[in-house]
Amino acid sequence: MNRNVIVTCALTGAGDTAAKNENVPVAPEEIAADAIAAAKAGASVVHIHVRDPRTTQGSRETAYYAEVLRLIRAQDDVDPVINMTAGMGGDLFIDPENPTQAVEGTDLVPQGERLAHVRELRPEICTLDCGSLNFGEGSQLYISTPDMLRAGAEEIRSLGVKPELEIFDTGHLWFANQMFAEGLLDTPPMYQLCMGIPYGAPADVRLLSAMADMVPEEAEWTSFSIGRNQFPWVANSVLHGGHVRVGLEDNLYLSKGVKATNAGLTSRAVDVVEKLGASVASPDEAREILGLPVGGARENAARKDVTR
Repeated sequence: MNRNVIVTCALTGAGDTAAKNENVPVAPEEIAADAIAAAKAGASVVHIHVRDPRTTQGSRETAYYAEVLRLIRAQDDVDPVINMTAGMGGDLFIDPENPTQAVEGTDLVPQGERLAHVRELRPEICTLDCGSLNFGEGSQLYISTPDMLRAGAEEIRSLGVKPELEIFDTGHLWFANQMFAEGLLDTPPMYQLCMGIPYGAPADVRLLSAMADMVPEEAEWTSFSIGRNQFPWVANSVLHGGHVRVGLEDNLYLSKGVKATNAGLTSRAVDVVEKLGASVASPDEAREILGLPVGGARENAARKDVTR
């Protein structure tokens, strides 16, 4: 069991969810406000996607990330660890009758382009999706090849950012371990076991146990599941020795028929953690656990600006 738990709040994601729950933040000021509210509710880390305010759909626009970051850092009374996605730009939709032809919805760019905002803004953490995946129904794939991942890991480390290794299936975990063995990841590596997402690793506690056993002893890891499994997975993760993630990216409801907010989901996660007899790590405690510079996101950002 983990006794000092990092709570991550994944604020908005890139899914088509804004019409399903009016609390899903879309504009940069809404995303930043939710990050601040989640931090006040106990989140150690805020995980940031951005959206195009006109369409509400996911975006890779660096200016949106910059505005979210500016607004969070302007808040004096919270200083959560900043974790930005770098997974946008891996979506491939194909025509089943002509699979060499990408069709509408495709957003597939080289690894370097997926890191453009990370290169510019230097968050404390960014994600690295550790393999390709049949993503849901239909003909959508997420593409992340070994060559792309090795190049991404090298660049992320060169930027002074910690990669959060997104593990959607057991083969992804195998490859993350391979990168660690090759010396591409600093100690402690940071693993995120993403479960219940079609068609990756199912939300089965037996599989969580097996995957947790595969994580290197030197690593810190989190697991989450989506939808109604979000809160059971908070408990499952803590009991297996991991950290936790909640948020509107993964779950739109606080309970049946009750639409959630990010602050509400975070508060519920904190309650579950504490009722298990564990404590929630402060942002600086999270930085210590993850091997990040301690002193807060603002001070760390200033340090990185000097070294650019």
